[in-house]
Amino acid sequence: MAHITDILPKAIGLPLQGSLKMMRWIVVLSGFLMSITFFLVVIIRYGFNGDLFAYEEWLLTVCFWGFFGGAALASERGHHINADILSIVIKNERVRWWRRLIVLTIEFLITAAILYWGYLMLAEEIAKYPIWKMTPALKIPYFVWRLAIFLGFLFMTFFAAAYLYAHIRGVEVEYGDDPEPIEHKNTGADQ
Repeated sequence: MAHITDILPKAIGLPLQGSLKMMRWIVVLSGFLMSITFFLVVIIRYGFNGDLFAYEEWLLTVCFWGFFGGAALASERGHHINADILSIVIKNERVRWWRRLIVLTIEFLITAAILYWGYLMLAEEIAKYPIWKMTPALKIPYFVWRLAIFLGFLFMTFFAAAYLYAHIRGVEVEYGDDPEPIEHKNTGADQ
């Protein structure tokens, strides 16, 4: 099976692969930074009876970028959360194809709607420049968090569209934990 970026035109697939590498680094570095920060907070607070100044503000920024980067990566692999048990229950290949088409269409429509709302949120923030909302201590603009939300949903919407495109075209791509196609055993009654 092909990877989802392999079925796309090279003008889209190659930059997408580069952005996926960058997202992986963002997720890894944000996870590392969060764990180190919490370790230092515990040591400084309980070991030295001190406080790490405004760590919540910059750590929240790191968390937003890590979380939405991770959500986009999960969407890229088809490993995002779902409660679809019908793929296990349904045995008819034709019905399974239609079920997956409906699921992928709904996923695309929902992520596109949230992407649009993310755009409105980002546009509202940009329109308020230079009077942006900022964190009290470090003056980090809320725009930084909202950009992470928008870009995360942009990639999630893009992957939802790519999987829908692949499904309609009949291209087999790696997708999460979908069960393998049902193999028909040759029994004596079939001969």
